Parts: sequence; structure tokens; C-alpha cells
Amino acid sequence: MRLSKRGEYGIRALLHLAERAKEPQPLISLQALAEKENIPVKFLEQIMIPLRNAGLVHTQKGPGGGYKLAKPAEQIFIGSIIRILDGMLAPVTCVSKTAYAPCDCPDEKSCGLCMVMADVRDAITAILDNTTLASIVQRRSLLLSSQEDSNDP
Repeated sequence: MRLSKRGEYGIRALLHLAERAKEPQPLISLQALAEKENIPVKFLEQIMIPLRNAGLVHTQKGPGGGYKLAKPAEQIFIGSIIRILDGMLAPVTCVSKTAYAPCDCPDEKSCGLCMVMADVRDAITAILDNTTLASIVQRRSLLLSSQEDSNDP
């Protein structure tokens, strides 16, 4: 699995929305979100379409409109985001559970490479399908908090 810029930017944008979720005005314009996360606006616009279609983000048009999470950050898993934006998590298609395609090896069931790649898929999936936006926001908050504490005299 290799995270594309599309996947990276999508996760960063959703993390920003997750951080804003508890604010009185969680909506943020596409332009402001792009500026905050240093993402090209047109590219971010293309990224947000499949995220909206998948029900992860909500858009509100008009003055004061923008983007916000469509469901709680505790219910949005990183593995889901990557699958929406980049496709399968498996490093090769012959071990993918969502985008399976046969490989060229003579016996896929006993192929050593397939076995190892299935283990890689399982390890990646175990982490990404159990990591939510909320858990990353919390981790980041704890890190920033500990950095501030260490800077106090």
C-alpha cells in the first residue's frame, strides 16, 4: 500500500474538520480549508466529492457555508478514507479483500509471496481499520499538550 497525495490530503482535510467539529461553527470554506492545510484548492475540491458521496462530509452552500464532518470523528476510520480515495489497502491485488484480481503465479494458494503479502495486508488493515479521526486528534492534542508543558519554566 502506498498512500497517494489524494489520500494524504483527504486525511489531512478530514482531520482538520474533526478538530473543528466541536466548535460552535464547525463549517469551513473549501478555500480556507485548502489554505490551512496547504492543499491546492482545485485538488481539494476533487478530493471532497467522493468523501461527500461516501457520507463522510456534509456541505452547506451559500454565505457562511462550507464543509464539516457528516458523522462523528469516532465513527470515521482511516482505512475507510484510504479505500474511498486510493482503493485497496492490500499491497497486491491477489490478496485484496475488496479489489481481488488473480496474480500470475502458478499456484496462488501456495505462493510464498502471496502469503507474505496477505500478512502485510492484515497488519495494515488491523491498524488503519481501528484508527479513527478522533483517536488521531486526541493523540495530537496530547502531544501538543506535553510539548507545551515541557516549555513551561
